[in-house]
Parts: sequence; structure tokens; C-alpha cells
Amino acid sequence: MGIIQTTLLGLGNFALYFAISIGLLLLFKFIYALITPHDEWKLVKEEQNTAAATGFIGAVIGFAIALSGAIINSQYLLDFVIWGAVALVAQTLAFLIVRFIFMPKLVQRINDNELSAGIVLGGVSIAVGLLNSACMTY
Repeated sequence: MGIIQTTLLGLGNFALYFAISIGLLLLFKFIYALITPHDEWKLVKEEQNTAAATGFIGAVIGFAIALSGAIINSQYLLDFVIWGAVALVAQTLAFLIVRFIFMPKLVQRINDNELSAGIVLGGVSIAVGLLNSACMTY
């Protein structure tokens, strides 16, 4: 079998993992929007709120980093989905920790477009995603 044919044998697995990853990313966005008292999409799209955009995209990147760790370290598809759910919980907890412990006025500060609040939220989300990914090893 040629090199190209051998390489293309993995295309089905790639498509399956990629589709599930996109689905989990969309699920994360939906759940994240439910737990945040501010409406990120409205703030970003209608008010061009940089703080909301920074915090939100940091959360998405952090979750994607954690998902990549789950993909790399999973033994099979169900294993990946389970660790993807763990990553979702960890990223959600990251928001709650920033909101209630590090920066109790986070929501108001994001609504007021204070970029420093968005940077802290986004940065913590990315840091948690990196740690989450690193911890998903066996």
C-alpha cells in the first residue's frame, strides 16, 4: 500500500474526532453562556466590548487546549468524550473561581468594558486549559 493510501486510512478517525471536538466546543460555548450572567455575544456583537471578547475567547482557547490533551491521551472515542466533559467542568470552574474569588466584581467590570478584567479572565482560562491538558496523561 502506498504512503498516501496509508495516510488516508486515518481520515475517518480524524473526521470523527474533529466533528466531536466541534460539537463539544459548541456545547462548551452554550454552557459557558448559561453560567455567565453577562451576554457575551450581545456585548461583543452589539457593543464591541473588548473585555467580553477577550474573556470569552480565552475561555474557548482554554477549552480547546484541554480538548487537544484529551484527544492526544485518550485510548478510544468514549475515553475522549469523557475527558472532554471533564475539561468542560474544569473550564467552567475556572470562570467561577475568577468571578467569586479573584475578582468579585468581574461581571460588572466586563459589562463596563474594563479590558483588564477580560484579560485576567481569558488568561486564567487559558492557564487552566493548559494545566487541564497536561493532567490528562496516564
